Amino acid sequence: MAKNLTIKPKAGKGLLSPFEELSPFYAFRREMDRLFDNFFRGFDIEPFRGTEEFFNPSVDVVDNDKEIKVTAELPGLDEKDIEVSIAEDSLTIKGEKKKEKEEKGKNYHRTERTYGSFSRTIPLPVEVETDKAEATFKKGVLTIVMPKSAKALKETKKIPIKGQ
Repeated sequence: MAKNLTIKPKAGKGLLSPFEELSPFYAFRREMDRLFDNFFRGFDIEPFRGTEEFFNPSVDVVDNDKEIKVTAELPGLDEKDIEVSIAEDSLTIKGEKKKEKEEKGKNYHRTERTYGSFSRTIPLPVEVETDKAEATFKKGVLTIVMPKSAKALKETKKIPIKGQ
């Protein structure tokens, strides 16, 4: 005669058995669940849910023959909200993002305010002339051009490549 077995999770443990916890398929599923949770976190799916925003601007650094050019995407900011500074071997971009959203409907009134600051420090690959650096801001894109110092230009040497 066969007995029906019921497995109950121990207190404080998850719902998975030790075998399931070690299985690569369950690890894959947990990772996919985490990815989907992170992906949908930024969307306002539920109408009255508060959302936390984390702002970390995308930055591109281009090293040309005579200058270093840094481009940062800063949508929704004004130039007065941004601070740029150069130290000996690094460039720092700081800013504060402020957003206020008000929505009114027949039976509700919703106001959201989001504030957050960011700071990105980019190491510079060569010495630059800090007094000749220029920054421009247009349509949410910050562009910083820093000419290389005479010393950095002098130390740059192209090495020819020989084919075999």
